[in-house]
Amino acid sequence: MIPERLSEYRIMWILVLFDLPTETKKDKKAYALFRKQLMCDGFTMFQFSIYLRHCASRENADVHIRRVKSFLPNMGQVGILCITDKQFGDMEIFIGKKKEEPVAHGQQLELF
Repeated sequence: MIPERLSEYRIMWILVLFDLPTETKKDKKAYALFRKQLMCDGFTMFQFSIYLRHCASRENADVHIRRVKSFLPNMGQVGILCITDKQFGDMEIFIGKKKEEPVAHGQQLELF
């Protein structure tokens, strides 16, 4: 039996989806700053405008969601989606017509 703290229904993934303007130099700077802040908070690029982050629990995910909300850009659209590890594991990923297996992240080590 998997301990509750390692349950695939407790572990969460945060996906940040965004469509930001890049017409002006100011827009490009805001876009670059938003991406940089996401990466500084531990998000990695999944696709060009989709970044994701693995979190040990919903409570931990809430901390990172609040942090993303704190640095939202003034212009553009940003969506934040939180899904369970089980839902993430059910995702089918294709490169062209070839199916790829999702990247398996190791279990998080917890020290007492």
